[in-house]
Amino acid sequence: MERSTYGDLIGAAIAAAQQAGEEILAVYGTGFTVEQKEDRSPLTEADKRAHAAIVKALAGTGLPILSEEGREIPLAERQGWEHYWLVDPLDGTKEFIKRNGEFTVNIALMARDEAPIGPLGAHTPVGGVIHVPVKDTLYFAWQGGGAYRGAGNLQAADAYERAAHTERLPVTTQRDAYTIVASRSHPSPDTQAFIERMEQEHGRVETVSMGSALKICLVAEGAADVYPRYAPTMEWDTAAGHAIAREAGRDLTDVSTNARMRYNKQDLLNNWFIVQ
Repeated sequence: MERSTYGDLIGAAIAAAQQAGEEILAVYGTGFTVEQKEDRSPLTEADKRAHAAIVKALAGTGLPILSEEGREIPLAERQGWEHYWLVDPLDGTKEFIKRNGEFTVNIALMARDEAPIGPLGAHTPVGGVIHVPVKDTLYFAWQGGGAYRGAGNLQAADAYERAAHTERLPVTTQRDAYTIVASRSHPSPDTQAFIERMEQEHGRVETVSMGSALKICLVAEGAADVYPRYAPTMEWDTAAGHAIAREAGRDLTDVSTNARMRYNKQDLLNNWFIVQ
């Protein structure tokens, strides 16, 4: 698949994310109920409706989809894919339930990486879309095409036209302190220890709490210097943001290997990581 094709596919992913966002907002203002999944994490009607919208919208691309709903696909089958979509239809369900607006739709375009296939991974993100429904903000990127942030309701024929009329990341920002972004819902002692180390290295440090994949976006756009994650995440939580961060000149590093995070592992649970 040519890199130029990635831009076309990201155009399809943008449309899918926007449709999912509409489904989420249709539920957001109602008295929705909250179910509990097997891992005791919350599930709402918005998660289900957003997932259905994405599956329908991406059907025409012909690429398989891996998400929480499809996590039982055999390892050999999913690692045999050359390209696929990695999807989190509603990242930050806890933020959705709190109604604080800090939740996103995440869609990543994945491709086989250059390392040998194994239980520790087989793929890397080559494109990503993160849609923030409440703010109607859209982050998107594809390999070789750059990373961007703009209004979701911008009228554009495709991803290329949209990119031409939105901000390219990173955006120059003036900050007086080294800025760390951390999870609002998942603080940890290891994260606090990281913050203390950065205080020793950089002196003045500011911390920003944020939900969902927006934490990766803050680093990608230049509003924060680093996002340390010493708490559980799944592959679909990070892949879209990882693609955006890479095109913005940042990266997501697996702290256990000190190398770029790989995806499509035997266990779809991420290792601890740092985005910077």
